[in-house]
Amino acid sequence: MSVWRRSLSFATRPRPQFPYGTGQPIHETRPHSINPGDITPGISAEEYYQRRVRLAHKLPPSSVAIVSGSSVQFASGSVFHPFQQNTDLFYLSGWNEPDTVIAVEVDANHEMTFHMVVPPKNPHKDKWEGDKSGLEGAYDVFNADIVVDSHQGKRHLTELVDKAQHVFIDSTKPQLASLGLSSALNQLSGRSGAKPVAPIIAKLRAIKSASEQRVMAAAAKASSRAIHHAIATSTNTPFRQEKTLARFLDYSFVLHGCDGPAYIPVVASGANALTIHYTRNDDVIYDDELVFIDAGGKLGGYCADISRAWPHRGKFSEPQKDLYSVVLECNKQCIDHCVPSNSLHDIHEVSVSLLLKGLQQLPGFSHVSRTEVARSLYPHYIGHHLGIDLHDVPSVSRFDPLQPGNVVTIEPGLYIPKDDKWPKHYQGIGIRVEDDVVVGSSSATITNLTAGCVKEIADIEALIANGVTTPGVGEEQLNLL
Repeated sequence: MSVWRRSLSFATRPRPQFPYGTGQPIHETRPHSINPGDITPGISAEEYYQRRVRLAHKLPPSSVAIVSGSSVQFASGSVFHPFQQNTDLFYLSGWNEPDTVIAVEVDANHEMTFHMVVPPKNPHKDKWEGDKSGLEGAYDVFNADIVVDSHQGKRHLTELVDKAQHVFIDSTKPQLASLGLSSALNQLSGRSGAKPVAPIIAKLRAIKSASEQRVMAAAAKASSRAIHHAIATSTNTPFRQEKTLARFLDYSFVLHGCDGPAYIPVVASGANALTIHYTRNDDVIYDDELVFIDAGGKLGGYCADISRAWPHRGKFSEPQKDLYSVVLECNKQCIDHCVPSNSLHDIHEVSVSLLLKGLQQLPGFSHVSRTEVARSLYPHYIGHHLGIDLHDVPSVSRFDPLQPGNVVTIEPGLYIPKDDKWPKHYQGIGIRVEDDVVVGSSSATITNLTAGCVKEIADIEALIANGVTTPGVGEEQLNLL
């Protein structure tokens, strides 16, 4: 029996009376995935409003902050890529439709007005692309105070900037389909005194609210179950090709409740894992090799990011077990360091020390130096912020102390080149163990969102030997929130 969040009848599609087209999914049109009061899965209209309020509080009186959305990008001719909204605009509004500009205006008394410049409905275009929310939806659903047709957007934005004493706008923007809007934004961002708005928004985005943490926990849970589903296939019908496993993961993320994959996965057999971002996924998988994956699903715009490795046919070899144990112990200890007294850089330095110490205890590695670990055997960073973007808010410095509510990845790894400088039986093994962690106010309040994804050697081998026993794995999930 499939697992449903609420009781819904699927016998006949209901026909809600809606005063305008559906546009992007909302509760009234997609009640199976969006709860009442939410604009996007798990995030309420009230929370989007409070985000704009917090931005307004960061701005001086008599100011305006302008954020440009994205346009649909085309691969060739009329063949388009999946739409990707400017994540700052999405964060402030929940709006996920193209060719839009928003503005947060703060008057002399610090009162806020929310402006949206959106394309009007176009019946001919909508016949091909699907309905859009239009001006009515921006006002009624997304709670804009002032909504302007994009054809009048250039004049409206110019007037906003002319009356403001302080202007905040990104200096680089995607080219919108409306040439008038694009030219206006280019002119306004070039005005004397205009400052970038993205760094201000980044500091807001870096601390995840309780609602954001719940959405990310749901994405992590669904992604963990999908990965269990993939590992467990080694029991009877193991995947023979990397690309088959990659597509199975994409399918499994959706099956277990995500909207889709968060990014192109890494699915690497054997020495392919020595390439940190191996996304070709076009080789075969051999029985004596480790399968390494870096993959995650996305839910309501929020990403999960998980790395795991397992023996293709059930049992770790001794060299595989040796290296895996060093990486796993480093992963677990670094998670314990996700507290406000540390920065990501501090934790990275800890990870290098732990990997160095662990390697030096293995036969043939006693001579390894810290420099060799940091530059050759572990050439990437310990982690990054995670959220709406996979590498969320990159403008936040790695040297800044972590704050409660930050969500970061902890992903140490070891990659032993095929070089006779290193013991032969370890060569060609690449391992990374990655979890998604909510920074706590103390070590007792750290939350590992991906704790449910197996990573102990005994648990991985048991999963391969016995298959999935977790209730709900392999069953379609409609709503995790």
